[in-house]
Amino acid sequence: LPSFCFRTSPRLLCAATQQKNPGQNLEEDQSQSQNEQKVEPSSAEKLLAEEKAKLEEQLKEVTEKYKRALADAENVRQRSQKLVEEAKLYGIQSFCKDLLEVADILEKATESVPKEEIKDENPHLKSLYEGLVMTEMQIQKVFKKHGLLRLNPVGAKFDPYEHEALFHTPVEGQEPGTIALVSKIGYKLHGRTLRPALVGVVKDA
Repeated sequence: LPSFCFRTSPRLLCAATQQKNPGQNLEEDQSQSQNEQKVEPSSAEKLLAEEKAKLEEQLKEVTEKYKRALADAENVRQRSQKLVEEAKLYGIQSFCKDLLEVADILEKATESVPKEEIKDENPHLKSLYEGLVMTEMQIQKVFKKHGLLRLNPVGAKFDPYEHEALFHTPVEGQEPGTIALVSKIGYKLHGRTLRPALVGVVKDA
């Protein structure tokens, strides 16, 4: 059999290479394009993440400010409500102080009437005394209705917030620091001392 020897021409190799290269170039272009597409979303995601972090921080700050504003508003509301309630309770304080003098006069007038003279033979004196007693009882009812209570602390422990000591004296059979005598009745308005009771306090012999 005759043997044939094929000699490849440089031109044919170049043509073959040129025919092969377009496919490779296309694949390389596609691969590069895909890589670029992969890189670009990564950069965009980074920007979005940074923007999200900024917005979350701003939201946190706004939320904190909103909570503080709510707390401040609630504190103001509570203080205002307390002031209104105290005004309702103690708005009559000065008026009550003036009425206490009237109650003191009624009490002295009742005590000054000789009990032995209160009898049917003295109808005018008896009627006057009964009228004074009824008036005193009525005024005490009005005081109680509005939260004004008497302080008559005979035998109780001395309390500087409710009592004012006029003198100290030893009293046999009574414990030191207790009240032996009430010179003037005191009053409290809704738990707050309006006028302290004037008292004499027992001391050690």
